[in-house]
Amino acid sequence: MQNQLEMLRIFKVVAESLNFRVASKRLGVSPQSVTRAIKELEALLGEPLFYRSTRNTSITEFGKQMAQKSEIVIGQVDALFQLNKSLETQRIEGSVKITMPSSLGRLYLLPALTDLVKDYPGIQLDLRLSDLIDNVVADQMDIGVRIGFFSDSRNVARRAREIKFHIVGSPELIEKYGMPDQVNDLCQMPHIGLVDQNTGRIWPWSFANEPDCLPTAPAFITDDPQAELEAVLAGIGYGQLPDFLCAEYLRTGKLVAVLTEQSPAPWGVYVYRPQLGPVAERVRIVFDHLVKTLNDETLYYVIV
Repeated sequence: MQNQLEMLRIFKVVAESLNFRVASKRLGVSPQSVTRAIKELEALLGEPLFYRSTRNTSITEFGKQMAQKSEIVIGQVDALFQLNKSLETQRIEGSVKITMPSSLGRLYLLPALTDLVKDYPGIQLDLRLSDLIDNVVADQMDIGVRIGFFSDSRNVARRAREIKFHIVGSPELIEKYGMPDQVNDLCQMPHIGLVDQNTGRIWPWSFANEPDCLPTAPAFITDDPQAELEAVLAGIGYGQLPDFLCAEYLRTGKLVAVLTEQSPAPWGVYVYRPQLGPVAERVRIVFDHLVKTLNDETLYYVIV
């Protein structure tokens, strides 16, 4: 049986989300753990907290009352421990070296890290923004963030998020050249080439049901994802962009997604660290904070 306070915390997140899978992502645990905690809590209370079906989840009237009471109880418990937090955080000190992709880091993770440092003034962050795949062991980094695929047994890794990719163009580009009906059409239209800094070659474009396509005559070439985005926004050509760069522009209509049925399988975002014995508390705190930040559903608008 789980700790009763922990079950209340899980229940509070599920009540806010009304979705067990979303709640599990926010909590950084498996959906099965969330389901088990709710079932145990319902058994203890002798009342159902949610109506669950294959289509949706809704909270019961008893569940609504419990959600209000839980928030008060959790707040009171947190307040007790908050009294000593300032003394505890001041005792945690030292350098934490981190490497992460430039665009994702600059746009979304840097603000979260600066907030963390305010709570832990003794932690000194050494942040390296780079799209090169770093070897955290050889480069003596404490933590790395990587987009893509991860199978390095020398590291402890957490898959914290998925990133989707979209073929996008500006309304002006579509008006001038039209909207591609198939991948072959796209190859004949202006497009942007992004250089892989690890190999010096242009990244191929991936599709769900078609072979990878290598941009052969890009209208614009860059090794910087932010510059790629700017070129697409300017109407120079189509680009295949990750959702964390283009989701807001798709939402506002500044970019339009094409060939949506050919979107490739999502890539993972991993937070990892060397597998080298005991972990310093300062490293664990930063590691967990990065995982929690990436798990946050409000990090950026995700286009489904």
